[in-house]
Amino acid sequence: MMESLLTAGQRLTDALLAENGALAALDLPCAAGLATAKMQAADAFAAAFATMRKLGIRVESPYRQRAADLTDRLQQLTEDNRRLLERAISIQSRVIETIAGAALPRQGGSAYGAAGRPLGGRQPPALAMATRA
Repeated sequence: MMESLLTAGQRLTDALLAENGALAALDLPCAAGLATAKMQAADAFAAAFATMRKLGIRVESPYRQRAADLTDRLQQLTEDNRRLLERAISIQSRVIETIAGAALPRQGGSAYGAAGRPLGGRQPPALAMATRA
């Protein structure tokens, strides 16, 4: 049973390493493609851990050091993953804000219409009407 947990932990480690590498390189499409594998690996690890806990299995001495090393590695990788995801979200938010800001018309005549004439800030021409009855 302990081997199953360690194997699931290694799979999660590999998934986090791959996603962290993509996030560090700001390859967001690649990182998004790796998210499913990361979630599946995390689910498998959680299930293996829950099964061990339910059965009351404790880490025995031949596995103790490997389990401790895996725990430390997963903790570091998940902290890095959180930080890298926050950075990617922040960068994407700024990109979206920049695009949205550029798409909005500006006040004060900075937008241009037909024939390159400035829009906004212009008063419509005065009109006069005369009628005879």
